[in-house]
Amino acid sequence: MISQYTRMELVFGTDAVAQLHEKKVAVFGIGGVGGYVMEALARSGIGTLDLYDNDTVSLTNINRQLLAVHSTIGQAKVDAAEARIHDIDPQIIVNKHKTFYLPDSPDSEKPDFTKFDYVVDAIDTVTAKISIIVNAQKAGVPVISCMGCGNRVDPTKLTVCDIFETKNDPLAKIMRHELRKRGVKSLKVVCSTEPAIRPVNPESVEEEKSSKSGRRDIPGSTAFVPPTAGLLAASVVVRELTKFNPGDRVKGR
Repeated sequence: MISQYTRMELVFGTDAVAQLHEKKVAVFGIGGVGGYVMEALARSGIGTLDLYDNDTVSLTNINRQLLAVHSTIGQAKVDAAEARIHDIDPQIIVNKHKTFYLPDSPDSEKPDFTKFDYVVDAIDTVTAKISIIVNAQKAGVPVISCMGCGNRVDPTKLTVCDIFETKNDPLAKIMRHELRKRGVKSLKVVCSTEPAIRPVNPESVEEEKSSKSGRRDIPGSTAFVPPTAGLLAASVVVRELTKFNPGDRVKGR
């Protein structure tokens, strides 16, 4: 029977796609990277998506964020996400969390990580990233974390590796240091090996900096690096949830 997942089934098999419909994935941050994670997971048929983001769509998001178009400016990103996901598949359950995840939030406001089948960290605050990673690992839930994508132009330099193998990424360097202190010995990440470039006209974002409390630097961004990172992360999630192993099905063998 033909369905919107027929082409997926040709790759993964009918049973695997049916399994994806039963999975619950949390995506923390649905901006430049996380928006494309969300999109690919929805199009792959993940049954339940928990989305964590307290931001609204702004004009400067349009150059790279999937949810950002002129008609969504001012909307909460989780609201725009819910509408888009249900336009892709009305059967997907979307749990919206208009919140910024912080490690010092009351326990009553923190998610129960044991309820997820996979966790994707696509935010850029170090303390929050570390807390998500540590809590997911404590719960025995697989997690993938996205490192820096700003001030980079070459999506072919993106890769999936362990955080302790990363290079040319200041965010990953800080993360490695903090994770070691917490006894984390391994973490799957999406990262770029491309050295970050220096922004050409940093004074042009002074107004945006003032509106982002606590944000000292606003990185430059492109329409191709953050989205590619998001798609890479989503591919890892889907392949691991389905235990995908192409084996002898690879053409030419």
